[in-house]
Amino acid sequence: MLDRQLHPGLPTRPGIGFKPQHFDAIRTDCGPVAWLEIHAENYMGDGGRPLAMLRDLATRFPISVHGVGLSIGGEAPLDRDHLARLKHLIGWLQPASFSEHLAWSTHDTHYLNDLLPLPYTAATLARVCTHIDQVQDILGRRMLLENPSTYLAFAETDMSETEFLAEISQRTGCGLLLDVNNVFVSAVNQQTDPYTYINAFPLDAVGEIHLGGHHADSADDGVPLLIDSHSAPVVDPVWALYDYTISRGGARPTLIEWDTDVPDWPVLAAEAGRAAALLDRVTA
Repeated sequence: MLDRQLHPGLPTRPGIGFKPQHFDAIRTDCGPVAWLEIHAENYMGDGGRPLAMLRDLATRFPISVHGVGLSIGGEAPLDRDHLARLKHLIGWLQPASFSEHLAWSTHDTHYLNDLLPLPYTAATLARVCTHIDQVQDILGRRMLLENPSTYLAFAETDMSETEFLAEISQRTGCGLLLDVNNVFVSAVNQQTDPYTYINAFPLDAVGEIHLGGHHADSADDGVPLLIDSHSAPVVDPVWALYDYTISRGGARPTLIEWDTDVPDWPVLAAEAGRAAALLDRVTA
């Protein structure tokens, strides 16, 4: 088993999910942004403009690598080719952080372009822990695991999501990525209290926080339904929940996620500035 190296980590400041259209603006005036996050699967090729941009940015900013394709919760073994490509990326980039989702996206030989939820059972727990151990051993580093956004609950679930995540962290030594927008989305969809969730969350294990926008809709019966779209500004109730979270658990590196309908750079920088103000208040 390889040593799971502890890397310096991200600065406790705001970061943004990097989009190529912002490359020049970031290099000219990054404003309050102290680090960048990329989706691993966008940078697993052998060359080209995306990798040239990333190599340049990596000389200027700490980089967080966020995976979306490992299918940590899938029933099948992890894809060794995918892991090999991920290891190559992590090897040359040496990012400050690597994270993945508590979700599954594969079935047999099919890849589903979505992050699907899991039942929180002993069998699922054992499988997820085995997969995380494998990832951490192959990469030689500690990873973070993100809480999902959910739209329904499984009848066979026998523990809460916070209990499930806490047990995973304890068994594997992995850290956690707390997506505050996901907490809010899931709470509205399942008619639970997001503050109760934060109170139960193992905040000491959190290495990174995500904030993003969502789309508001309603189910056929008129009940509110939120979709985790990453296509809009962070809403005020999520900012309030974030403020509560860092006031309770301490400041953490905080990412603004905006992946579709991406705005011009000043809009993203303003969102990062709002996070910076809250982080400064908690730190002070």
